[in-house]
Amino acid sequence: MIHHLSIAAREPKRVAGVLAELMGGSAVPFPPNPGSFFALQLDDHGSGVEVYPAGTELRPGGIDGGGFEKRPDGGRGYGPTHFALSVATDADTVEKIAAREGWQCFSCNRGPFHVIEVWLENETMVEILPPEFAREYLAFTRPDKVQAAMAAAPVAAARQR
Repeated sequence: MIHHLSIAAREPKRVAGVLAELMGGSAVPFPPNPGSFFALQLDDHGSGVEVYPAGTELRPGGIDGGGFEKRPDGGRGYGPTHFALSVATDADTVEKIAAREGWQCFSCNRGPFHVIEVWLENETMVEILPPEFAREYLAFTRPDKVQAAMAAAPVAAARQR
């Protein structure tokens, strides 16, 4: 189980607030990295998303662990990181929240399950799974099914820019 993960955003407070709203939780400052916020799902698993200012890098830090550094250019953009997030919020509300924020949002059929892609700040994709979509996802990823299903799936053609 992944308990938390981190992403970067140009407006960390805003992004953490929206994620917390989608999760039905709360967003709080994240003191170890000034300017960061932690969107907490407030569930029994400690689920959450740390949202750092754009340009933040995690670097190895020796005896006390990793440390935070900020790139001078504050750079961001599209990247390979995304995550799926089960929420109690219904699909219509997810789409309304994304629209209110001005973020791209797409209801997608992944074959064995559906997701709502919400593009945080129109750069970072999170797959939102309202309860009915989460049930589909969990049915697909059952240990007795997922490996065979992935092995049998067709390979997509690579897209180049």
